Amino acid sequence: MKQVKTAIFGTGFIGRVHLDAVRRLESVEAVAIADTNIKVAQSLAAGFAIPTVAADYRGILKDPAVDAVHICTPNAQHFSMAMEALEAGKHVACEKPLATTVEEAQALVALAAQKGLRNCVCHNLRYYPMVQQMRRMREAAELGEILLVQGTYSQDWLLYDSDWNWRIDSKIGGVSRCMADIGSHWFDMAEHVTGLRVSSLCADLQTFHAIRREPKHAIETFANKLLGPEDYIERPVDTEDFGAVIFHMGQRARGAVTASQVSAGRKNRLSIEIYGTKSSVAWDQERPNELWIGHRERGNEIILKDPSLLKPEARSYADLPGGHTEGYGDTTKQMFRRFYASIGAPGMVPEYPQFADGLRQLTILKAELESHRRRSWVDIPAL
Repeated sequence: MKQVKTAIFGTGFIGRVHLDAVRRLESVEAVAIADTNIKVAQSLAAGFAIPTVAADYRGILKDPAVDAVHICTPNAQHFSMAMEALEAGKHVACEKPLATTVEEAQALVALAAQKGLRNCVCHNLRYYPMVQQMRRMREAAELGEILLVQGTYSQDWLLYDSDWNWRIDSKIGGVSRCMADIGSHWFDMAEHVTGLRVSSLCADLQTFHAIRREPKHAIETFANKLLGPEDYIERPVDTEDFGAVIFHMGQRARGAVTASQVSAGRKNRLSIEIYGTKSSVAWDQERPNELWIGHRERGNEIILKDPSLLKPEARSYADLPGGHTEGYGDTTKQMFRRFYASIGAPGMVPEYPQFADGLRQLTILKAELESHRRRSWVDIPAL
């Protein structure tokens, strides 16, 4: 396989996740890093022996040796960076949300198709082995007809009014925070596992902290717990801390989900429950290697991740033998493994979320915002 050379744009929490995943892949080499904070970029590049560092990503896009780029910057930059990368002939892996509006996402989908370039939006949570096991059980008709889909995505890292992150600022993160940031992960997983599409919804959003205290100096994501009162500036907030959505899926299925960044004690809990006419499944990201299977006429089960016991179609999503935990970083590796394999195989059907999936989530998000504003149900157009 030809060695694929790639670049990482952005050196924050998620940029480092991408870099770590890329370095775990065969035949992929990270050759460049770009970040406006050149000192941070230089330090990261030195630690990983990456030869090229730039404050301006555009110089890297001009390099014909770079085959692909990873966009790991704040949300408002995704659209322009992805457009420029596609125009430069680069394959693109972009963090979600793909853009900040449906119209921007539509333009990216169209340009990627026109250029014939591989494109990935990073809904990596699909790639936990037990999530794939749920999907394959549904495909094998073991759940029967899906009746109910429910769950939550709950975190606590923005519980206090002194908690701050760039995502809070709508000029940088977009008009939605909680639903765009984590609610989109939940809906992507729900549609991926069930094979159904959300057709209409009713949403209620809430901002509990209308004023937050922003640190006077930049800090890393999740690293805001060691500052004193003198280190803050008060800022008004116009993005939501919490959202609740009830929805219809497919012909008959119904669902409900909450998303929260102010739930004390919940660090990163995506929980999903899928109830069918034959059996049910439930999975929790804080216990990722367990899967609950529910039955009406016999005892319920809790199974542990073991590739040898998974369905054959789910087995390739687990690299380690039974009893060896695979977590968040492994999901990103699995996603990018498939992304990069498709670059070297033009006829391969993508087995990863593409820009069209990012457009799908922005379409759902637009309906959520409209529903909250109108205080009513909103239909979602089919893509």
